[in-house]
Amino acid sequence: MLSEALSDTPEGLPEALALVDGLDDALVHGLGRPDETHLQSLTNIAAVFAGSPLAEPVAESVGKIAAGSVTDDHLLALAGARVALLGSVHDALRSGLDTAFGRVCAPFPVAAAEVSVPPGIRSWLRELAITGWRGVDHEIAASGARAVPGLLEDPRQRRLAVLVDGLAAELMAGAPVATLSQVPARRWADLWSRALTMSHAEAPAEPVKGRFLPLGADLREHPTAVQVQVHGLLEAGATVRVVRATVTAAKVDTITGPSVWRMFTGVPVLLGALAGHQSVEVDGMRVTASGDLLWDESLTAAGEAADPFTTARVQLSGAVGSSPAPLDRHPAAISEPVLLEGYSLSGENLDLGGAVVGIDPLPSAGPLTPALVSSSSACIGLLRWDAGRWFLRPLAVQATVRKKAVAVHTGDWALGPTEAKAAKAEAAAGVAVEVLRERAGRLLRK
Repeated sequence: MLSEALSDTPEGLPEALALVDGLDDALVHGLGRPDETHLQSLTNIAAVFAGSPLAEPVAESVGKIAAGSVTDDHLLALAGARVALLGSVHDALRSGLDTAFGRVCAPFPVAAAEVSVPPGIRSWLRELAITGWRGVDHEIAASGARAVPGLLEDPRQRRLAVLVDGLAAELMAGAPVATLSQVPARRWADLWSRALTMSHAEAPAEPVKGRFLPLGADLREHPTAVQVQVHGLLEAGATVRVVRATVTAAKVDTITGPSVWRMFTGVPVLLGALAGHQSVEVDGMRVTASGDLLWDESLTAAGEAADPFTTARVQLSGAVGSSPAPLDRHPAAISEPVLLEGYSLSGENLDLGGAVVGIDPLPSAGPLTPALVSSSSACIGLLRWDAGRWFLRPLAVQATVRKKAVAVHTGDWALGPTEAKAAKAEAAAGVAVEVLRERAGRLLRK
C-alpha cells in the first residue's frame, strides 16, 4: 500500500502545479507588465476558483492587473489562491499516505485568521510583485532587510521578521537577479505568498497529561540558528497521537557539527530522552490542534526506557495524526514519521519494491552515516515531498556492523558524542561555544 501511495500521482496534481507554475512565471516577469502568456495564466487561476469563496476577489485582481492597477488587496487574493492550490496538493499527497498507513487524522478546528502584515512590508512585497524577480536589484532587496529590526521588536511579528529577513538575504545574494541564469521561482514565490498571508492566529492548544515517546530527532541547521524537532507519539489516556516537539536556538556560523547540541542547555530532559532512549512524562504541557507539543521543561519528568523502534513497530501505525493549520498546508511541509523495513538501497535512492524515494543528506551533528543507512535493515525516518518526488530523511537505523546488530539514532549525541574521535573533536570545538557564551553574558551584564 505504501509503495503504491508513493508511486501513484494523485488525480489533478499535475494540473494544480501547472497553475502554480503559471503564477510563479508571472512573478518572475513582474505583474506590472504582464504579457499575453502571463495574463492567460492568471485568467486560468481565476477560472479554477469560479464558484469558490475566492472567486470574486481573484477575478477582480486578475482584471485589475490586466488594466495595469495593482493594490495590496489584489496581491493578497492572488497569494491566497496560490496557498489554496498548494494546499490541495498537500491534502492529496497526505491522503494517500494516511490511507496507506490506515491512519485517521483529527480535523483542524475552523477559526478565522487575522492577516496582519505591517504597511512597510506590504509595500515591499507589492514592489517585488510589480517589478518581478528579474527586476530586483540591490536597492530593492535591501529595502526589505531594513524593515526587519522594527518587526523583531514585536513578539507577534517575529515569524514574519525571520521570513522577510531570509527572503531579503536571498534576493541580496542574487542581485541583480537579471544576471542569474536561473531564478528559484517556486521558492521565492513560496516566501512571498507566505509573507503576504502571515497571520497572528495561534493554533488552538490544550493541556495534556501523559507520556511522550520520542521516535527520532530532525536537526535543521542554518548559519545563525539551529533547530531540533523531535517526532514522537503522545499517550494521553486511551489516545495515541503523532506529535512533534520543537526547540530552536540562535548561534553563530562557526558552531557546527556535534557542538550545536550545546546550544540546547535549557532542555536537559528532552536531550536526555533522546540520548538515553527514554520516554518523558508530561503534565499540563499544551499540544496544538496541528500536533505541536509546546515544550516546557518545567512540566516534564524523565520516564522509563522506551526503544524508538519498538515504539514504532507497536504503536505508530495506529496512532492518530494531526492536520496542519490551513495556511500551513504546503507539499514541502509534509514531514511524516514512518518505519520502513524490507527495502533495498541503490546509491542515494531507497527502493520499497515498486516505489523509489530519494535519501536526504544526513546532519553532521549525529552518528548516522551514509554507510550505516546503506547497510540498514530498518529505518525510522520522515517522508517528505519535494520537486515532484518523495524523499526520506533518516532519523534512526538498525544495521549490522562487524557482524553485530546495532541501532543508531541522530539524537544519540544529544548529550555529547559517544564515539571517541568525534568526542575529542567536539571537546575542542566546544571551548569556542563556552567562550562565546561567556562573552555574550558579559555584554548583557554591562
